[in-house]
Amino acid sequence: MATNSLMSDKLKLLISVITLQFCYAGFHIVSRTALNMGVSKIVFPVYRNTIALVLVAPFAYFLEKKDRPPLTFQILIQFFFLALCGITANQGCYLLGLYYLSPTYASAIQNSTPAITFIMAACLRLEQVNIKKRYGVAKLVGTVISIGGATIMTLYKGPPLFQEHTHGLTLGITITPTSSYILNWTLGCVYMLGNCLAWAGWMVLQVPVLKQYPARLSVTALTCFFGLIQFLGIAAFMETDIGRWKIHSAGELFTILYAGLVASGIAFSLQIWSIDRGGPLYVAVFQPVQTVLVTIMASIMLGDELYSGGLLGTFLIIVGLYSVLWGKSEEKKVLSLGTEDFTRNLLDQERDHKDMP
Repeated sequence: MATNSLMSDKLKLLISVITLQFCYAGFHIVSRTALNMGVSKIVFPVYRNTIALVLVAPFAYFLEKKDRPPLTFQILIQFFFLALCGITANQGCYLLGLYYLSPTYASAIQNSTPAITFIMAACLRLEQVNIKKRYGVAKLVGTVISIGGATIMTLYKGPPLFQEHTHGLTLGITITPTSSYILNWTLGCVYMLGNCLAWAGWMVLQVPVLKQYPARLSVTALTCFFGLIQFLGIAAFMETDIGRWKIHSAGELFTILYAGLVASGIAFSLQIWSIDRGGPLYVAVFQPVQTVLVTIMASIMLGDELYSGGLLGTFLIIVGLYSVLWGKSEEKKVLSLGTEDFTRNLLDQERDHKDMP
């Protein structure tokens, strides 16, 4: 019975993180579409977090009314910084990076998030680093490889993998990227790395916050609330044109609703639940699933093109990622066996003590 319950919990966790990747994959496409329509990079997250807050807050209030701990000033400060990292910096850097990059490459760079998460978790002693063991070396080497892959994607774009049959190519005209184009590419990658840092920090910071305030829906709602306040503060200085706040088409409305309902309301709740059950690193290691989904969707819907530098960087990031995953899996096995041996020794000692005359 206990084994079936354990398998059921693992299956629920797996379904949760896979669903989370589908939600975020769709968000990449929706966000790129919104930017193509001219939606403001500040107005978009304001609407997104407003919708998410309206969606989650009632569930958080009524479902966790009896279990929710009282709010203290210290907890509110933690929520403020959690929102600053996970909402404001995360979403802001993402939209700025996506403005210069395609959804495929934005998602590919985000694969470095698990490596960054591991480094942060190790610094806070939420993850163990033991280079005397194989699993410790695997986690460390995997982290270095992932960061190396992200660096390659940032500094080297390379030629396109598939030449499009355009009129220019048919006439034998070679189009050389301008220096400004390369600068924009690098700038987009830098913004996306900032997004990864913010995202990793957000997942790691959720662990101590959830220990002090174990009400997942309320954590989501309060994080969205503080993120919304922060974006409104930025908008007061950066987006004063009233016309930029108007929704001009059904397409713009759809992108905003998807961002708020799915990418924030549903995805944030799934992410916090998954982190609470599986830990930040477990959630982060499923990032490549999102990249595959985005690549397929972006190719079909947006006509995205792949470049050799991006492919090489993605390959290294995924190799490093699964090296970290293997190390984490082996570490859990060793720790589990160690706990079982310790428990068995205690039981044997207790049994021997009872058998003594």
